[in-house]
Amino acid sequence: MQKTYNGLDLPQNGKPIEYSHGQYQVPDNPIIPFIEGDGTGRDIWKASQRVFDAAVEKAYGGKRKIAWFEIFAGEKAFRQFNNWLPDDSVNAARDLRVSIKGPLTTPVGGGIRSLNVALRQILDLYSCVRPVRYYQGVPSPVKHPEKVDIVIFRENTEDVYSGIEFKQGSDDAAKLISYINDDLLKGGKKKIRQDSGVGIKPISIFGTKRLVRYAIRYALETGRKTVTLVHKGNIQKFTEGAFREWGYEVAIEEFRDQTVTERESWILANVDANPNITVEENAALIEPGLEFGNQAFRDSLYAEIKGVLDSIGKTHGNGAWKSKILVNDRIADSIFQQIIIRPSDYSILATSNLNGDYISDAAAAQVGGLGIAPGANIGDGYAVFEATHGTAPKYADKDVINPGSVILSGVMLLDFIGWKEAAKMIEDAMEKTIQQKFVTYDFERQTAGATKVGTSEFATRIIGNM
Repeated sequence: MQKTYNGLDLPQNGKPIEYSHGQYQVPDNPIIPFIEGDGTGRDIWKASQRVFDAAVEKAYGGKRKIAWFEIFAGEKAFRQFNNWLPDDSVNAARDLRVSIKGPLTTPVGGGIRSLNVALRQILDLYSCVRPVRYYQGVPSPVKHPEKVDIVIFRENTEDVYSGIEFKQGSDDAAKLISYINDDLLKGGKKKIRQDSGVGIKPISIFGTKRLVRYAIRYALETGRKTVTLVHKGNIQKFTEGAFREWGYEVAIEEFRDQTVTERESWILANVDANPNITVEENAALIEPGLEFGNQAFRDSLYAEIKGVLDSIGKTHGNGAWKSKILVNDRIADSIFQQIIIRPSDYSILATSNLNGDYISDAAAAQVGGLGIAPGANIGDGYAVFEATHGTAPKYADKDVINPGSVILSGVMLLDFIGWKEAAKMIEDAMEKTIQQKFVTYDFERQTAGATKVGTSEFATRIIGNM
């Protein structure tokens, strides 16, 4: 480990977080790197750090303390080092294991397309974790936002974000189109138009399974009862559809004793309701209109039902399946509707990268928007917690922006390192502050009788409410 990063010495009053055998070893004075962020990130970070430090002090009476260590990315890094993402910043995030960042701008004019994506890929932070829940008093566009309590696990390294694409009119695009049309699609009716830009969408067994594995483990650790695989497999069968199939494989092969799939639950429930039901009768209940299918389809369904009963009938039958984690799947466009009209049916969503990007923001809109939406990017041995909103440069240095996203990302960080008492203290105090209608302008304009305060005042009130 280096002693200095970007020319700054590590804090003498702190110790690094260690990681071995799948476990973090957190000292009472961990060194935690932070990137304050661009634009409004400066105001937000100052307010958030005061909240974090106050909670740790109050929760542990001085026995624990975070040694903050600034690292650089974005505009501040470019001004100081002529580099949007210095190697030392990446090295510090890697060496010190757990870090937190404000919003970062996307560089204009080439180079790194997204600093956020770059950090995720360099550190292999394969799981983007976005908890979405309602805090009493937050203005919401839906009637029952309190029913929303989901955690989204978005695959973070593959899909269209891997950046494999070719510009329309380029030689590479022409070569790829020619290869696809003349070789892969030779003799068929489907063709790619010659004037197309072309992108490649990779989704792998490895990437999918480790994401779903992490989501199921989280469900087991936190007592959540459903994990929903979100995909567009009805259209893209070998990428999105494969994400679904590989996700089910993880549940069945690695967590057999703790999980039941939705189809398995239907089969077992039919036997619970009628112990004398035949395989054929069970199949007719599982697949209405079965009689219109061919014999091969019926035989495959009979074999599926028999296989379920033979393998888990004794362990999961007689109602035992109801205590297992239910693993199901939903089409991506359907889930947008489902989390609005039936949000309480969903607890954990495991998604491919692009779908997760869309769904995370749509879900956050129901409970107050991105200004109060936390997030984390987590890999094996590394974690970066972050604001999920943009930099809003026109509001920079005006002390007006809601710091809730970074504050709640800090709550996630504290919970992640096992400092749950401090995490809960912040969360409860922030909810109380909002209930008191002591809020920043984004909430004040939607809340009757609210008092509008600045970023720093909002943080001060949270500290006072601890």
